[in-house]
Amino acid sequence: MNGAAVQPQVDARGIRDVLERYQENGWTDGLPVVPVSESIVDEFLAATPLDPEEVLFAIPHLNRELTVRYAAINAALAGCRPEYLPVVLAAWKGIAQEPNPRKGIWQSTTGTAPFTVVNGPVRERLDLNSRGNVFGSGHRANATIGRALRLALINVFGLRPHQLDQATQATPAKYTAVIGENQEQSPWPSLHTEYGFAEDDDVVTSFVIRSVMHIEARHTQEAEQLALDFTDSITRTGAFIHEYTNALLVLSPEHAHVLAGAGWDKDRLRRFIFEHAVRTREELARVGKDAISHHARWRLSSAHPDAIADTARGSGTPDRVPALSAPESVQVVVAGANNAGVSAVVEVFGLNPRLRPSSYSPVEYPAG
Repeated sequence: MNGAAVQPQVDARGIRDVLERYQENGWTDGLPVVPVSESIVDEFLAATPLDPEEVLFAIPHLNRELTVRYAAINAALAGCRPEYLPVVLAAWKGIAQEPNPRKGIWQSTTGTAPFTVVNGPVRERLDLNSRGNVFGSGHRANATIGRALRLALINVFGLRPHQLDQATQATPAKYTAVIGENQEQSPWPSLHTEYGFAEDDDVVTSFVIRSVMHIEARHTQEAEQLALDFTDSITRTGAFIHEYTNALLVLSPEHAHVLAGAGWDKDRLRRFIFEHAVRTREELARVGKDAISHHARWRLSSAHPDAIADTARGSGTPDRVPALSAPESVQVVVAGANNAGVSAVVEVFGLNPRLRPSSYSPVEYPAG
């Protein structure tokens, strides 16, 4: 055969017929999925120490629960390899700690999505991208781990568009949104070390997000100018949806090193953003957001019949309205290529102030 590789003989038409059957049954996110058998699911379950019937996440008002087995089935459908499953399960354990998903936020018109940050050596083992094109295509682990979450929301909880999923526009992150932190090119300790883990521990951090905002800041090497640019992006009036907002700042290595070179650590960056993330009440009044709703605590005009004063109104500076409830409302990771001054602000969903607007879970592996 002159050294040519032997190609497996498959019935392409038969495979397409299976894919169409899965599509007709509504088991997809709109893209073709990978056919699954019981033996394939068993391979996935062998990659985790968790009991297949353990419940990972539930939405009580829908009376539906996600077990480890169901998570494995949807990971296989998504195109994951079996060794990805421990990360998928850790992501679900993080999501289960978040206050809003179990209450129905993923049925709402807002259209939020899960967003996952992965730390530790597992990034290299799975070829999970943390560098160039980190929000884009090209890496199977990033693409399919996030897709496994979405498919489970569709297939287990019935969150299909135009049905239980009532998102007005939603976000592309509803297909997949998984990144690794670029620990190797970061000047600071990694995100998961803030929870008490070591750099070489495998940990997943779970967020519920509205959107990812591109920040192209090639114009300066001054730390304060750069931080003010990020702050202004976080505090635009469109971000004042509830009384406070939250953000995940995803810095490129270049931006992180500009800040670190000026002696800034992550805490100083957070404090600076917190102190400067302020709008005047006049600015908010111009867009009809100078008060909050008595019932929902969404921002609205002080002329609205449901309006009550926000927290800032009773402070010593009532005409200066903070966007953030605390410095910790901004979390910081480093990701992307070290080739340009391009970063991102991830808008993190939250109805009420929290010390840290995310949850985390270590990745669990079978013994031995």
